[in-house]
Amino acid sequence: MKQHLDFERPIVELQAKLAGLRQHPETGSHGVSFEEEIGALEAKLEALRRQVYSTLTPWQRVQVARHPRRPYALDYIQQAFTGFEELHGDRLFGDDRAVVGGFAMLGDRRVMVLGTQKGRDTKENILRNFGSAHPEGYRKALRLMRMADKFGLPVVTLIDTAGAYPGVGAEERHIAEAIAVNLREMMMLEVPVLACVIGEGGSGGALGIGVADRVLILENAYYSVISPEGCAAILWKDRKAAPEAAAALKITAGDLSGLGLVDEVVPEPLGGAHHDARATAEAVRCALMRHLEEVAAMGREERLRARYAKFRGFGHYTEPGTTPAASAGRMEAVEAR
Repeated sequence: MKQHLDFERPIVELQAKLAGLRQHPETGSHGVSFEEEIGALEAKLEALRRQVYSTLTPWQRVQVARHPRRPYALDYIQQAFTGFEELHGDRLFGDDRAVVGGFAMLGDRRVMVLGTQKGRDTKENILRNFGSAHPEGYRKALRLMRMADKFGLPVVTLIDTAGAYPGVGAEERHIAEAIAVNLREMMMLEVPVLACVIGEGGSGGALGIGVADRVLILENAYYSVISPEGCAAILWKDRKAAPEAAAALKITAGDLSGLGLVDEVVPEPLGGAHHDARATAEAVRCALMRHLEEVAAMGREERLRARYAKFRGFGHYTEPGTTPAASAGRMEAVEAR
């Protein structure tokens, strides 16, 4: 399987040339040293990397978010948390392996950590349903979050899914209801709730574990109401228009931060999280611990009010014949009642 993306080809070619030079002896057959040329190539490679990765288009960032070697939820749980004890099942239907969760330690705090998990190969992807959860996955997540709420443990969620599973079985077991209940119940959890988008953040499948006091996102992750391909199929009638859709949707971490939809963009190593998974996990750990300290310091009522206001404040609308300010004032009056 190809392990590099199309736009990374110049970097891969230069890496191959550099590797070839390094395989030569210290001195060539004619007494010529390759050290100077190797040094020049290394400098050129570093400059090329910075140029390529600093000018990624939204569609290219989506590709990085989907990279097959990118760290998944369990990778972060193993490297950013300690003492993870996985819990299984929703106590209603079954155990959805696309959602993982259990007790863990984040620094010196015991938390309940949850995440959507993809697979590395065909067998694991079938087991994990490619990271797309069934209703029982969201009900398992809700069971664990309610347990955390009962015992006063903060909740941390790691989001990486193209979306909830849209199959017949999922519809028969009421996938929309399961997600809707999670949205309502997460809004009312009395403990601190943190969410971090580590790869794909697709539609209600992501939001089903994404209602949180603080929402973080990795630099090359995306968070969207629909996938670029789905949007392209609807609006352009052609999935090949996915790059245009990705740009129009404003789904990158930078766009979301500018719109106030996420609270922090967690930086990744040059080239993406898969180039240094340990460093990325450490950055995620530090960001989560910092935000958890801030949210935990708030009183219960203050935290619930702030969480509600956070999500109610997303988006604006204008009624015919009114100004945006008047419409906003009318909404505030309705909420006050």
